Amino acid sequence: MGVEAKIAPSMLSSDFANLAAEAERMLQCGADWLHMDIMDGHFVPNLTIGAPVIESLRKHTKAYLDCHLMVTNPLDYVEPLAKAGASGFTFHVEVSKDNWRELIQSIKAKGMRPGVSLKPGTPIEEVYPLVEDKNAVEMVLVMTVEPGFGGQKFMPDMMDKVRALRKKYPSLDIEVDGGLGPSTIEMAASAGANCIVAGSSVFGAAEPAKVISLLKKTVNEARQSKGD
Repeated sequence: MGVEAKIAPSMLSSDFANLAAEAERMLQCGADWLHMDIMDGHFVPNLTIGAPVIESLRKHTKAYLDCHLMVTNPLDYVEPLAKAGASGFTFHVEVSKDNWRELIQSIKAKGMRPGVSLKPGTPIEEVYPLVEDKNAVEMVLVMTVEPGFGGQKFMPDMMDKVRALRKKYPSLDIEVDGGLGPSTIEMAASAGANCIVAGSSVFGAAEPAKVISLLKKTVNEARQSKGD
């Protein structure tokens, strides 16, 4: 079964004062998901949004809210985010070595889709057990910048992780986040990424719809050329 291209504008780059309107604008421009960066000021130095903002946004949109938890205690966020209306819940492998089974179980029990993310310095092998468990994560997010702030430069050497994942798991959703845009999408797509988080390159564009369309087209072409 082939994996689908999903373009997820990173709402961290949007105008937070007009979040509902920005979300709607991205969906009108062809976004598949909305990527929500939840940072606790501890796991990463930045502090962004939490469950109350997700809850407020959910009242204005039916979109898939792809939540990336850059937090030290992801288990504490499962219930509040589920109640708030999160769709996907991606936690970091670095903070869940002892309780990832419990985490995946509770994320699924609350009706959300579990994913796992890893920082640039974390070996890809650390996520394999979570993808292969009988109660597995459904997506792996490979960070292509150090998590914490938007607008950073894409790290091409992270594509080795994406290639390793795609070779091992042909039908897995593989997401990349950090520095993705028209100049870097080819590298990510050809390595095997199918879920693309894009912040500044979409929100800073004169015509965001054209950028989203280009990102999706590049992923689809890469998948087709590999016979997916």
